[in-house]
Amino acid sequence: MTTTLDVHTLRDRVGQEIAVGNWFEVSQDRITQFAEATGDHQWIHVDRARAAAESPFKTTIAHGFLTLSLLSTFIREAVEFTGLRMAINYGLNRVRFVSPVPSGSRIRALITLQAVDAVSDGVQATWLATIEREGGEKPAAVAEWLVRYYPAEG
Repeated sequence: MTTTLDVHTLRDRVGQEIAVGNWFEVSQDRITQFAEATGDHQWIHVDRARAAAESPFKTTIAHGFLTLSLLSTFIREAVEFTGLRMAINYGLNRVRFVSPVPSGSRIRALITLQAVDAVSDGVQATWLATIEREGGEKPAAVAEWLVRYYPAEG
């Protein structure tokens, strides 16, 4: 389900859970592609045989930064903005990788709007994104994410 938000009235939604994203499978292919893109080929991510033998997780796990990088996908799939000219990822205040994401797991984001502040020609939203793993007892990651939104002209 997609939530529709108007950038002009975003402030009215502060403190509310805005969306729960769709489940997203983190496949070994995706993990391997991320390793290729970043140069992070640590065996816990890419060596299935060694992970099965030596890792406490008994399988490969996703890079924390792979999990984090999916935030844009999660919000884009869960929230449709109206009255928007552009959105700019402004950064992160806090990130914690709470529990691993084993290869083949499904994750999704619970997205809460924490704050909206005026910036030149737009607003800055502070989102609390909790990434949960299907069947997991703890979140995979929790991030305080800043995005700047610039309304359409007129």
